[in-house]
Amino acid sequence: MPKRRASAVATVIAAAAVVIVAGQTPGWLAARADAAPAEAVPSRVRDPWLWQATVGQHPVGPASVLFFTAHTRYFESTGVVVGRAGGYRLLPISVGEQHGLLSSDGRWYLRPGTGSLVDLRTGDERPAHRPGLRPLAWSPHGGQVLFTRDNDDTVIAYGPDNQQLDDPSKPDDLLTVDPWSGAERVIPVGTFASHSRAAWSPDGSLLAVTGRADPTAEASERQRLVVIDPVGGGVRWQVELGEQRQLAGRGAWSPDGRRIALLTYDGCARCVDTAELLRRSWRIEYLDAATGRPVDGVTPVRGSAVELVAWRNGEPVVERQSQEADHAKRHTVLAAVSAHGGEQVLLTAPGGVSDVEVPGDLLARAAYGGPEPRPSPFAAPPWWYAALAVPPLLVVLALARRRNPSGVRAGCDHGGSADPPDARPR
Repeated sequence: MPKRRASAVATVIAAAAVVIVAGQTPGWLAARADAAPAEAVPSRVRDPWLWQATVGQHPVGPASVLFFTAHTRYFESTGVVVGRAGGYRLLPISVGEQHGLLSSDGRWYLRPGTGSLVDLRTGDERPAHRPGLRPLAWSPHGGQVLFTRDNDDTVIAYGPDNQQLDDPSKPDDLLTVDPWSGAERVIPVGTFASHSRAAWSPDGSLLAVTGRADPTAEASERQRLVVIDPVGGGVRWQVELGEQRQLAGRGAWSPDGRRIALLTYDGCARCVDTAELLRRSWRIEYLDAATGRPVDGVTPVRGSAVELVAWRNGEPVVERQSQEADHAKRHTVLAAVSAHGGEQVLLTAPGGVSDVEVPGDLLARAAYGGPEPRPSPFAAPPWWYAALAVPPLLVVLALARRRNPSGVRAGCDHGGSADPPDARPR
């Protein structure tokens, strides 16, 4: 085989080897670097590496935590999945797409933008519901998801007499969806301009829903809380909360089902700047779940309260943020808070994290205090390994060509010249 052809074959083989190794190396090295499985919520999570692989490139399995941050190579809000084996993977979301929800077992991520479910064990994505729905809460056993549907007309048209033909303030719908079949069912909960939050009772038999009640009062932030039977469709009771109280979140029902928690703040209702917003002081108040009447007990919350996510030993566990004006320095934590004003931080996220999701099964078992996994630098996409391998490969090929220049003829090896094979002395 001519040396030039052999060199070309060697180049092809080397390039193929680079591609194969680049495709397999993330799995080999990440598997060696990830921590041992832990069925608990980590006590701390960290920013991923800029080259961290995505869920689709190298699945990480069911999540122990999902958080959202712009400190990724996408430089915008991106999901970061921390698997129960300790690995970190990116979960990219589209521009303008709202944050989705984790299923109770941490296996599925419900993506509201496309109406799909992402399987965190395989990285595959499948349709779950039609677009245009915003998820509020998974049912306790994961068989249904509560959604709100915006019915407002987005484009306003006018008739020949200048009469308005479209309505920008239609009441929204509340509905449950089976994420496996896509079957929908509208829940008759009364007229709401929009639904802001919802919580299932611990046994899944009742729903607490809050939102703006008056479709025509666009500037109003007054909230109404309704407790309903989603199967029978009957409204058990409803109360007007005003502007400074809201349902505490998806974990608002106490574990015994007797109380419903509200987040209440003192301060501006319509804040003009971030500093004024951060000066709000927060506390948790409670309503009797059977009647809607206030019950004794107030629990103060430090910083800016985001949501009540669960309970631990009778104490609410809240997601809260520190009060730095610079978002990049603001820290998000999960903390168990007590009526005496104390708290125990259970999970700490790095600065700039905008939201934290923990699967319901870990919250229900109060499985906190897990190890602090660090993102593995080896859990990178295949193209990253290929990019690292190409420069050394080019150097090797350049050195090989220098040792065997293509312009040297084989017949000149002994310094003489060869006559043509058909030459005859005349």
